Amino acid sequence: MTAAEGGPLPPARDADADLGRSSAHWIDRNTVAWQVEPSPSLRYHLAFSGEGDIAYADGDLTGDTRVIRLTPGALTDAQKARWPHLAAHTALTVDPRDAGLAGEALRGQVVAVERDASGALLTATGVQIPGVLDDLYARAAGAELGPSWGGEPTLSVWAPTARGVELALYRDASGAGRTIHEMRRDDETGVWSVRGLPSWKERYYTFLVTVYSPAAGRVVTNEVTDPYSLSLAADSVRSQLVDLSDRSLWPGGWSSLVKPEAVPQGRASIYELHVRDFSASDASVPEDLRGTYAAFATDSDGMKELRGLAEDGLTHVHLLPVSDMATVPERRAGRTEPRCDLASMPADSERQQACIARTAAKDSFNWGYDPLHYTVPEGSYARDPDGSGRIREFRSMVAGLNAAGLRVVMDVVYNHTHASGQDPASVLDRVVPGYYHRLLGDGTVATSTCCANTAPEHMMMGKLVVDSVVTWAREYKVDGFRFDLMGHHPKANMLAVRRALDELTLAEDGVDGASIILYGEGWNFGEVAGGARFEQATQLNMAGSGIATFSDRLRDAVRGGNPFDADPRVQGFGSGLAGAPNGSAANGTAEQQRIRLLDYQDLIKVGLTGNLRDYIFTASDGRQVRGSEVSYNGSPAGYAAAPGEVVTYVDAHDNETLFDALAYKLPQATSMADRVRMQSLSLATVVLAQGIAFVHAGSERLRSKSLDRNSYDSGDWFNRLLWDCSRGNGFGAGLPPEAGNADRWVYARPLLADPALKPDCAAIGAARARYGELLRIRSSSPAFALGSLAEVQSRLTFPTSGIGEIPGVVTMHLDASGIDPHWKSITVVFNATPETQSQTMAALEGARAKLHPVQAAGGDDVVKRSAFDPGTGTLSVPARTVAVFTVAAG
Repeated sequence: MTAAEGGPLPPARDADADLGRSSAHWIDRNTVAWQVEPSPSLRYHLAFSGEGDIAYADGDLTGDTRVIRLTPGALTDAQKARWPHLAAHTALTVDPRDAGLAGEALRGQVVAVERDASGALLTATGVQIPGVLDDLYARAAGAELGPSWGGEPTLSVWAPTARGVELALYRDASGAGRTIHEMRRDDETGVWSVRGLPSWKERYYTFLVTVYSPAAGRVVTNEVTDPYSLSLAADSVRSQLVDLSDRSLWPGGWSSLVKPEAVPQGRASIYELHVRDFSASDASVPEDLRGTYAAFATDSDGMKELRGLAEDGLTHVHLLPVSDMATVPERRAGRTEPRCDLASMPADSERQQACIARTAAKDSFNWGYDPLHYTVPEGSYARDPDGSGRIREFRSMVAGLNAAGLRVVMDVVYNHTHASGQDPASVLDRVVPGYYHRLLGDGTVATSTCCANTAPEHMMMGKLVVDSVVTWAREYKVDGFRFDLMGHHPKANMLAVRRALDELTLAEDGVDGASIILYGEGWNFGEVAGGARFEQATQLNMAGSGIATFSDRLRDAVRGGNPFDADPRVQGFGSGLAGAPNGSAANGTAEQQRIRLLDYQDLIKVGLTGNLRDYIFTASDGRQVRGSEVSYNGSPAGYAAAPGEVVTYVDAHDNETLFDALAYKLPQATSMADRVRMQSLSLATVVLAQGIAFVHAGSERLRSKSLDRNSYDSGDWFNRLLWDCSRGNGFGAGLPPEAGNADRWVYARPLLADPALKPDCAAIGAARARYGELLRIRSSSPAFALGSLAEVQSRLTFPTSGIGEIPGVVTMHLDASGIDPHWKSITVVFNATPETQSQTMAALEGARAKLHPVQAAGGDDVVKRSAFDPGTGTLSVPARTVAVFTVAAG
């Protein structure tokens, strides 16, 4: 209508067209899921542009577009099961006439469009594409990616949405001498590859990926490292082409490396250690080797301690993340360390943490949960971060630990990346934008893990996880893997990892894959919680899988409260709830404390069985219950099907160390001798339990982080691991960093200022000796490693549990007949009270029970006061003591 015909045209109606969001989901080649309400008058299609120039202006879309027509329908039951979070969405089916356009469309910008019968635009949104990529390029699951060698090198990268990929080859790590090489695309797999020359060996490279980026809103050419990198230049700026089977990358003796004897997963005793912590403060390590892989190949004080722990019965060292991370400058010259005299500052001062905060972003320390490349050793731990030296040094570390009698576990972080989108520290998302990360309903990247969540439920992210783990196992002879935030992985992904490892053999791969242990954090939270997107690898779901999860049940019962308490003084079984009140109102009335203590004791009993779901015992209220019927904050306490499926612990790198937790929770006037006893009692609930026993490095020697609850970026100062007891245990190093701790400073100040809370060498030595004794007791009998529910049910009992049980005392009896040549039975009494306690057991009446020979010959004079009356079968155990009694076989 013109003005002459009756007035001006009405203004164009604004459509709902936010192309910065992606609310439609192309879940397979035939189906788009979208939350729309179709009617006969509405029309749907996908608009796509290879130029990436679709935009919204003046009420409609602009750009050089083509379309794929869509017809409204319904999701099938199979589709709803595969995509449960989309079950309420409308299914829009691809018109068969346009089915052949999918591959072309995906190599550009794709927009879902809704129009009315007149053709007017109503709605337009970006499209999430992982599902259709998995469908169209299913054969890529079998592709070999990254560098491969067959006399000459081949480089391959999966980039199905790219319009072009080229190889940039560099003469050296500095980026000099760049040449460009064409890569060819395999249309069935979406893999681009190039075959090179033998002379390319140890050259550096990147990929030039021309692709539509939703984050940029246009087609870009990204120069990006290889997601399957095996070696890198310093600071991860370029990948390096290496052959991990090349003997030049083997340290001496690598081909004949002798592993410590493998143990079943349920017998593992694990020591959680950070590579830098291990030696950064160890004056017995040459200065240039401190904080490096090479420190594990020395005869340092730290290595002597590790050898001693192995002799006591420790089986594994768990290394916090050692794959390439994003946040520590890899060249020493690029780092800035604190320049303050930290040791001269008052024990309760704010000045230490303020000084460390100024350099935290550029210093040498980070836990490493900020992955950049998953299958390359971190360069800041190498003496020379440029190139393959880090490979040899990592292997030397493994060899050094194996020679000390310890197998090696890697902490792996596949659940997130440090960055996404077009960020320079983003790798995966600049190769296949919108694929490797888990997207929320509007297309934004989920960040519930802390950072950019990955999506192992997508085929190629799941493949990357499996391929990476297998590489570490086969090429670096790693003996176990701890999965960070494993509950964000599908259970199917973890089972695929297990199957892939089980296929590795000594004959073919030089590795016994079946002996490799697997465990992880089975927490249930975030956008995947409750199975919202898939069956997760969470605590309850992993029962029967043979893969273990950390149990917070015994942890909280022993420590008291939980890590998120506003008042950190909530007490538990091992921290004073049994007769040593600290006066905090958070603990409740005396009666509430008694009830809570008995509830905690039931949680501890379940924990001592290996957190078994179906173990039956008498609870403190007299009921016969299964482990799953004991409540932990409304969830089942027991959830494992076998003891080897649980990791039992009372401290780890997260939250305060055990010593620091006890500093908050025990009455401040508690003597250091009694603090040592409560530390040892708490650790005993871990070491003498069925299943995996896990301890944070240094807890056996009262390690403190000066009450820091989250020391991931707190520098060397708060993370010190001091092998020389004359330097203390780290307590009183100043108020912990304000970020994450400021709300607890009011509780921390008086504690840090109290010199009585700083242990001397006698206290540290006593704690270390007690832990060693516990390890020797654990490893002395197969009764502490019963492998099944049936064995635990028939051999492990709590004979004094029930209506009359004493608050603060747990007694565990193990029938060792027929499995232990030395002992008929073993009885453990955990007395957390401040008084001597007696426990009468009919099964011991007339027996000749004696204190375990390890304790009888040990240095703890208090436990030697334990007694047994054969006439009544009564055991007597001193205050704050764990006593182990044995009855000889025969």
